[in-house]
Amino acid sequence: MSRTIFVTTALPYANGSFHIGHIMEYIQADIWVRSMRMSGHTVHFVCADDAHGAPIMLKAESAGITPAQLVDKIAAERPTYLNGFNIKFDHWHRTDSPDNVELAQDIYRTLKSAGFIDTRTIEQFYDPVKGMFLPDRYIKGECPKCHAKDQYGDSCEVCSAVYAPTELIEPYSTLTNARPVLKTSEHFFFRLSDPRCVAFLQEWTTGKNAQGKPRLQSEVLGKTREWLGTGEGAEASLNDWDISRDEPYYGIPIPDAPGKYFYVWLDAPVGYLASLKAYCTKAGLDFDALLDPEGSTEQVHFIGKDIVYFHALFWPAMLKFSGRKVPDALNVHGFITVSGEKMSKSRGTGISPLRYLELGMDAEWMRYYMAAKLNSHVEDMDFNPDDFIARVNSDLIGKYVNIASRAANFISKHFDGKLAYQGDTSELQNQLKEVAEKVRADLESREYGRAVRQIMAQADIINQAFDTAQPWVMAKGIATAEQAQKDALQDICSRTLAGFKGLSVMLTAILPTLTDRVARELFGLDRSFVWDDVAALPDHIAPFKHLMQRVDSAMVDELLAPPPAPVVLPGGEAIADTIDIKDFIKVDLRIAEIVSCEAVEGSDKLLRLSLDAGEGRLRQVFSGIKSAYQPDDLIGKLTVLVANLAPRKMRFGVSEGMVLAASHADDAVDQGIYILEPFPGAQPGMRIN
Repeated sequence: MSRTIFVTTALPYANGSFHIGHIMEYIQADIWVRSMRMSGHTVHFVCADDAHGAPIMLKAESAGITPAQLVDKIAAERPTYLNGFNIKFDHWHRTDSPDNVELAQDIYRTLKSAGFIDTRTIEQFYDPVKGMFLPDRYIKGECPKCHAKDQYGDSCEVCSAVYAPTELIEPYSTLTNARPVLKTSEHFFFRLSDPRCVAFLQEWTTGKNAQGKPRLQSEVLGKTREWLGTGEGAEASLNDWDISRDEPYYGIPIPDAPGKYFYVWLDAPVGYLASLKAYCTKAGLDFDALLDPEGSTEQVHFIGKDIVYFHALFWPAMLKFSGRKVPDALNVHGFITVSGEKMSKSRGTGISPLRYLELGMDAEWMRYYMAAKLNSHVEDMDFNPDDFIARVNSDLIGKYVNIASRAANFISKHFDGKLAYQGDTSELQNQLKEVAEKVRADLESREYGRAVRQIMAQADIINQAFDTAQPWVMAKGIATAEQAQKDALQDICSRTLAGFKGLSVMLTAILPTLTDRVARELFGLDRSFVWDDVAALPDHIAPFKHLMQRVDSAMVDELLAPPPAPVVLPGGEAIADTIDIKDFIKVDLRIAEIVSCEAVEGSDKLLRLSLDAGEGRLRQVFSGIKSAYQPDDLIGKLTVLVANLAPRKMRFGVSEGMVLAASHADDAVDQGIYILEPFPGAQPGMRIN
């Protein structure tokens, strides 16, 4: 029976480029989607950029652009990665879209009217230097449960404990390293502890979907049992979820609450729905009918193990009690490591997907390797370079492609591309059907590694039968041979190519570009393969064309090589990344006179400067040059001011710019600080070009 399925991957945060973990998740989902479509199911596959939150706001601020402009810049990179690795979403959206605003606010209003939203005055950490309430991820400290150092303000990456930021031991702001202070603010909470939520989640997490399969993997279910309580008489200990943030914040405004915004984790998953809705509008589909809570559409999410808490608790509860369809399955995967090590930019251990493509490496090498290593469990996947080379060269080239290249040449040379079979072919067809059904079932259950092993085992059988028949012996003197010898040669080569076609069908979801070439160029189809093609025996082939090259180990070495060391001056500090003139002219440098200067009480580093920059007023600027200058020595001096730097609210007042100074960054070099002084004759207000 044909199924309709709505599939998403986790939304990538739009403050940086894709990393190899994104690509792994998208390939895993893409393989699943392609296989389901090959069975005739209707699948809507969408994703979006997660465009809100403090990190995007702060990064955009530091770059001198708006958050929307930052998201635009990151979004423009996406097609290079997705097309490069043959990942085909139906639609790609963004969470700062009008439809996501509308959906998020509508869900909130429905939850509020149903009694699931509370408002409370809470104490929250505030950065006195930055002048803003701190999101959980901008507070670090010692975990209150396991006492691991440098853990984030909402959860511990070591013991997986979830807690409030105020429970951290020795907290500090990651923005300024200042110790945050507690301030009160009214916040909005989703009542996850409500008995209705708890009862629903107890049922949903342990239940089965329309296919009669558990919604959650055993590892994920075990984790939810910890959060919800286990055993008879056990009680759940769920905390209500703080869904609001105070301005300044880049997010969706909470209706009727000026200065309050939805926490990014509320509107980000709503982005799944907004992306589907935008796609439905484009494709002429009825969004509401498609996601009718009583309808048959299945909702499936592919996510990493680090965001299970949000997807297994908050998200289904939000959907349920806002009257919307709840997910049918969470497909959770682990992380990716390289040669057993966690990836690290600083140590140069990692794989850049962009570098992979720039080197001209075949995307389907990576798709095949990842498929060979993935399964349905929440396990980390390790990329081992030697294993990568061996699997691609041995399996794809030595076993799979080699079948076609060997047999096709005989058919083209001696039989003008015509295939013919002697005797009964039902055994061959039944064998291909049987293996393909196992592979199809394995792909549907995300046992990709097992599927690959079955495909390669069948490739071994085909190769062995070909070698046993020794067609190269049959081909000797074939022009004058008996018809029986010609028939035997044509038969073994035809059966071998029928087997190759069957293998190509089985590999289509994993290697879509390669197998599309096989379908169209070798077997003359006007479309890609579907599962029903697996046992349909071909009757003609075109001349064989080269399909795939072997992996060069030097290419892999270059992929994994650490980035070149930056050029370092004698002072020990590397030259920064290259900019162009457009970047430079954004910085407004002005001559300024130091009218007054004094030490800042309570600071070991700062001097307070009053500067005349020719504006008809004085600017207050704080500068960390106290160790190098006495205040009286600076009065009357000219210096250089960054005049268009955003004012910064500090504990001692507002700093309205920055004076420029030079120093060495290398600890081995004398740490002198030298403010810049223009030549005599320069006047306050002059611009430096």
